[in-house]
Amino acid sequence: MRHFSTIMIKRLSIILCLLCFVGLTYGQRRAVMTKPRQTPDSVTAMVWTCANFSYQWPIGDLGTFYKGNFSIGTGFTYKTATHWTFDVHFNYCFGANLRDTTLLDNLKTSKGDIIDGNGLKATLYLEGQYWHVGAGLGRIIPVSKTYLNSGIWIHAGLGYIRHKIHFTDVDNQVPQIGGDYRKGYDRRSSGFFLSQFIGYVHIGKSRVASFYGGVEIMEMWTKPDRNYDFNLGPTKDLKNKFSGLIGLKIGWIVPLYTQKHQMTYYYN
Repeated sequence: MRHFSTIMIKRLSIILCLLCFVGLTYGQRRAVMTKPRQTPDSVTAMVWTCANFSYQWPIGDLGTFYKGNFSIGTGFTYKTATHWTFDVHFNYCFGANLRDTTLLDNLKTSKGDIIDGNGLKATLYLEGQYWHVGAGLGRIIPVSKTYLNSGIWIHAGLGYIRHKIHFTDVDNQVPQIGGDYRKGYDRRSSGFFLSQFIGYVHIGKSRVASFYGGVEIMEMWTKPDRNYDFNLGPTKDLKNKFSGLIGLKIGWIVPLYTQKHQMTYYYN
């Protein structure tokens, strides 16, 4: 439980850093504004940045090895006045527990323990981690006459993904997985992915009141990056394997659209 709490604190710290970065961007822009800003009460072309969070369930080859995972990310999106969106994004996925508990069996004693370099029982934790970067195209379908930049958001994307097993050696005392030895166990794979998202995006009249949420599905085709696995031997099957991620996703948006000011002229 203490390890789980430590990990969650680290993950939440990452999320808070992302939110602080976005908030700082907003704060700096607001600080230099000396004139009233235009609220998004009409169709507007804009750029926004975001911080997102999701929980995902793996399927396919990934699902046979990992359980569910968390994901955090950020990106930039350009929305046209005709409601098309174009974006680039980066996400980091973590916290995926392993279904396969035999991964390090060849390092265990008859009692099921791994002995560290000091001859003591090692404290070692494993989890699946992924990251992916990509670009996407979407369309917003307005459903309100008040918020013309908001509506149902349909989005598709593609990009590059890499996943592997991450080892946490708490005391840094397990030479069996130190240095390059770790590569023989991490089962790192990479490839390309496609994604689809459907949900609702709200661009509020106040910048801090903009957000989106919905369901995202990812399909990926990956193959091993390592040519040897200490459990399986030489990696012979280099064909792309199909996997997928199904997740619930929410995001906080900070629009960065160009401000328009109203000026009043006085004549004598």
